[in-house]
Amino acid sequence: MLFAETETLDIAPGAVLLRAAVEPIAAELVAEIERLVARSPLRSVMTPMGKPMSVEMTNCGTVGWVSDRRGYRYEVNDPLTGGPWPRMPHLFRNVATSMADRVGYPGFEPDACLVNRYSPGSKMGLHQDRDESDLSQPIVSVSIGLPITFKFGGTRRTDPARSIVLRNGDVVVFGGASRLAFHGVGTLRKGVHEVTGGCRYNLTFRRV
Repeated sequence: MLFAETETLDIAPGAVLLRAAVEPIAAELVAEIERLVARSPLRSVMTPMGKPMSVEMTNCGTVGWVSDRRGYRYEVNDPLTGGPWPRMPHLFRNVATSMADRVGYPGFEPDACLVNRYSPGSKMGLHQDRDESDLSQPIVSVSIGLPITFKFGGTRRTDPARSIVLRNGDVVVFGGASRLAFHGVGTLRKGVHEVTGGCRYNLTFRRV
Protein backbone atom coordinates (compact mmCIF):
# COMPACT_ATOMS: atom_id res chain seq x y z
CA MET A 1 0.00 0.00 0.00
CA LEU A 2 1.32 3.40 -0.96
CA PHE A 3 1.33 6.10 1.69
CA ALA A 4 3.30 9.26 1.08
CA GLU A 5 6.30 10.20 3.18
CA THR A 6 4.99 13.52 4.27
CA GLU A 7 5.45 16.70 6.23
CA THR A 8 4.02 16.50 9.73
CA LEU A 9 2.74 19.43 11.74
CA ASP A 10 2.04 19.39 15.47
CA ILE A 11 -1.30 21.15 15.92
CA ALA A 12 -1.57 20.75 19.70
CA PRO A 13 -0.37 18.25 22.34
CA GLY A 14 -1.50 14.86 21.02
CA ALA A 15 -2.74 16.27 17.67
CA VAL A 16 -0.80 15.93 14.41
CA LEU A 17 -1.44 16.83 10.77
CA LEU A 18 0.13 14.59 8.12
CA ARG A 19 0.22 16.53 4.87
CA ALA A 20 -0.95 14.64 1.76
CA ALA A 21 -0.31 11.31 3.50
CA VAL A 22 -2.99 9.44 1.53
CA GLU A 23 -3.03 11.58 -1.61
CA PRO A 24 -1.64 8.69 -3.73
CA ILE A 25 -4.71 6.55 -2.92
CA ALA A 26 -7.39 9.28 -2.88
CA ALA A 27 -9.12 7.90 -5.98
CA GLU A 28 -9.21 4.41 -4.43
CA LEU A 29 -10.77 5.81 -1.27
CA VAL A 30 -13.46 7.57 -3.32
CA ALA A 31 -14.21 4.33 -5.18
CA GLU A 32 -14.74 2.60 -1.82
CA ILE A 33 -17.00 5.45 -0.68
CA GLU A 34 -19.14 5.03 -3.80
CA ARG A 35 -19.53 1.31 -3.06
CA LEU A 36 -20.55 2.06 0.52
CA VAL A 37 -23.05 4.73 -0.52
CA ALA A 38 -24.71 2.25 -2.88
CA ARG A 39 -25.63 0.19 0.21
CA SER A 40 -26.14 2.89 2.85
CA PRO A 41 -26.94 6.14 1.04
CA LEU A 42 -25.72 9.54 2.10
CA ARG A 43 -28.40 11.49 3.93
CA SER A 44 -28.99 14.76 5.75
CA VAL A 45 -29.57 14.32 9.47
CA MET A 46 -31.23 16.44 12.12
CA THR A 47 -29.57 17.65 15.31
CA PRO A 48 -31.37 17.07 18.62
CA MET A 49 -32.38 20.74 18.47
CA GLY A 50 -34.27 20.09 15.23
CA LYS A 51 -31.78 21.80 12.93
CA PRO A 52 -30.65 20.00 9.74
CA MET A 53 -26.91 19.52 9.33
CA SER A 54 -25.47 20.95 6.12
CA VAL A 55 -23.28 17.92 5.39
CA GLU A 56 -24.56 14.59 4.07
CA MET A 57 -23.37 11.50 5.89
CA THR A 58 -23.34 7.74 6.17
CA ASN A 59 -21.26 5.15 8.02
CA CYS A 60 -19.44 1.86 7.74
CA GLY A 61 -18.18 -0.50 10.39
CA THR A 62 -19.68 -2.43 13.30
CA VAL A 63 -21.63 0.64 14.42
CA GLY A 64 -22.53 3.98 12.89
CA TRP A 65 -22.99 7.47 14.28
CA VAL A 66 -26.51 8.88 13.98
CA SER A 67 -28.32 12.04 15.01
CA ASP A 68 -31.99 12.92 15.36
CA ARG A 69 -34.41 14.43 17.86
CA ARG A 70 -33.45 11.68 20.33
CA GLY A 71 -29.83 12.78 20.38
CA TYR A 72 -26.36 11.81 19.16
CA ARG A 73 -25.49 8.11 19.47
CA TYR A 74 -24.19 4.99 17.75
CA GLU A 75 -26.49 2.39 16.22
CA VAL A 76 -25.75 -1.14 15.00
CA ASN A 77 -28.22 -0.79 12.12
CA ASP A 78 -28.65 1.94 9.55
CA PRO A 79 -31.95 3.73 10.39
CA LEU A 80 -32.48 4.45 6.70
CA THR A 81 -32.17 0.89 5.37
CA GLY A 82 -33.00 -1.06 8.52
CA GLY A 83 -30.02 -3.34 7.92
CA PRO A 84 -26.48 -3.38 9.30
CA TRP A 85 -24.01 -0.78 8.18
CA PRO A 86 -21.60 -1.89 5.41
CA ARG A 87 -18.42 -3.55 6.62
CA MET A 88 -15.45 -1.24 6.86
CA PRO A 89 -13.24 -1.73 3.77
CA HIS A 90 -9.77 -3.12 4.41
CA LEU A 91 -8.31 -0.05 2.74
CA PHE A 92 -10.07 2.25 5.21
CA ARG A 93 -8.93 0.20 8.19
CA ASN A 94 -5.34 0.12 6.97
CA VAL A 95 -5.31 3.89 6.51
CA ALA A 96 -6.63 4.49 10.03
CA THR A 97 -4.30 2.08 11.82
CA SER A 98 -1.23 3.13 9.82
CA MET A 99 -1.78 6.86 10.31
CA ALA A 100 -2.42 6.45 14.04
CA ASP A 101 0.68 4.30 14.43
CA ARG A 102 2.79 6.80 12.50
CA VAL A 103 2.14 9.55 15.04
CA GLY A 104 2.40 7.50 18.22
CA TYR A 105 -0.95 5.74 18.69
CA PRO A 106 -0.11 2.06 18.07
CA GLY A 107 -2.78 -0.63 18.04
CA PHE A 108 -5.66 1.62 16.97
CA GLU A 109 -8.47 -0.57 15.62
CA PRO A 110 -11.48 1.50 14.52
CA ASP A 111 -14.93 -0.03 14.62
CA ALA A 112 -16.75 2.96 13.11
CA CYS A 113 -16.10 5.28 10.18
CA LEU A 114 -18.29 8.32 9.62
CA VAL A 115 -18.37 9.37 5.96
CA ASN A 116 -19.22 13.05 5.39
CA ARG A 117 -19.78 14.70 2.02
CA TYR A 118 -19.43 18.48 1.88
CA SER A 119 -21.04 20.39 -0.97
CA PRO A 120 -20.45 24.13 -1.53
CA GLY A 121 -21.93 25.95 1.43
CA SER A 122 -21.56 23.01 3.83
CA LYS A 123 -19.74 23.52 7.12
CA MET A 124 -19.31 21.93 10.54
CA GLY A 125 -19.36 24.03 13.70
CA LEU A 126 -17.01 23.53 16.62
CA HIS A 127 -17.84 20.33 18.48
CA GLN A 128 -16.30 17.53 20.54
CA ASP A 129 -16.24 13.86 19.57
CA ARG A 130 -17.44 12.53 22.91
CA ASP A 131 -20.08 9.90 22.10
CA GLU A 132 -17.50 7.08 22.28
CA SER A 133 -17.10 4.99 25.43
CA ASP A 134 -13.32 4.59 25.01
CA LEU A 135 -11.79 8.06 25.02
CA SER A 136 -8.28 6.61 25.32
CA GLN A 137 -8.36 5.92 21.58
CA PRO A 138 -7.54 8.65 19.03
CA ILE A 139 -9.62 10.07 16.21
CA VAL A 140 -8.26 9.74 12.65
CA SER A 141 -9.71 12.21 10.14
CA VAL A 142 -8.99 11.96 6.40
CA SER A 143 -9.66 14.76 3.87
CA ILE A 144 -10.36 13.99 0.21
CA GLY A 145 -11.03 16.51 -2.53
CA LEU A 146 -11.61 20.25 -2.27
CA PRO A 147 -9.74 22.25 0.40
CA ILE A 148 -11.43 23.55 3.52
CA THR A 149 -10.38 25.50 6.63
CA PHE A 150 -9.99 23.28 9.69
CA LYS A 151 -10.44 24.84 13.12
CA PHE A 152 -8.87 23.18 16.16
CA GLY A 153 -9.30 24.57 19.66
CA GLY A 154 -9.03 23.43 23.25
CA THR A 155 -11.20 21.40 25.56
CA ARG A 156 -13.44 24.41 26.26
CA ARG A 157 -15.60 25.91 23.54
CA THR A 158 -14.28 29.36 24.41
CA ASP A 159 -10.62 28.37 23.94
CA PRO A 160 -8.88 29.99 20.95
CA ALA A 161 -9.05 27.84 17.80
CA ARG A 162 -6.22 27.46 15.32
CA SER A 163 -7.13 27.58 11.60
CA ILE A 164 -5.37 25.33 9.06
CA VAL A 165 -6.26 24.65 5.43
CA LEU A 166 -6.82 20.93 4.79
CA ARG A 167 -6.21 19.66 1.27
CA ASN A 168 -6.65 16.40 -0.61
CA GLY A 169 -4.97 13.50 1.18
CA ASP A 170 -4.31 15.32 4.46
CA VAL A 171 -4.81 13.31 7.65
CA VAL A 172 -5.35 14.68 11.15
CA VAL A 173 -4.87 12.39 14.15
CA PHE A 174 -5.76 13.61 17.62
CA GLY A 175 -5.88 11.91 20.98
CA GLY A 176 -4.38 12.13 24.44
CA ALA A 177 -4.59 15.69 25.77
CA SER A 178 -6.43 16.75 22.60
CA ARG A 179 -8.94 13.89 22.44
CA LEU A 180 -11.80 16.15 23.56
CA ALA A 181 -10.62 19.27 21.75
CA PHE A 182 -13.30 21.32 20.03
CA HIS A 183 -12.87 21.22 16.27
CA GLY A 184 -14.80 21.98 13.10
CA VAL A 185 -14.46 23.29 9.55
CA GLY A 186 -15.44 26.49 7.78
CA THR A 187 -17.72 26.79 4.77
CA LEU A 188 -16.72 24.81 1.68
CA ARG A 189 -16.20 27.10 -1.30
CA LYS A 190 -17.16 26.26 -4.86
CA GLY A 191 -14.52 24.49 -6.92
CA VAL A 192 -13.71 21.40 -8.93
CA HIS A 193 -11.27 18.71 -7.84
CA GLU A 194 -9.94 16.02 -10.14
CA VAL A 195 -10.77 13.25 -7.66
CA THR A 196 -14.09 14.36 -6.16
CA GLY A 197 -15.49 16.91 -8.61
CA GLY A 198 -17.39 19.68 -6.83
CA CYS A 199 -17.35 18.22 -3.32
CA ARG A 200 -15.15 17.18 -0.42
CA TYR A 201 -15.24 13.93 1.55
CA ASN A 202 -14.14 13.43 5.12
CA LEU A 203 -13.59 10.02 6.71
CA THR A 204 -13.57 10.02 10.51
CA PHE A 205 -12.37 6.81 12.17
CA ARG A 206 -13.29 6.07 15.76
CA ARG A 207 -13.09 3.30 18.33
CA VAL A 208 -16.49 3.30 19.98
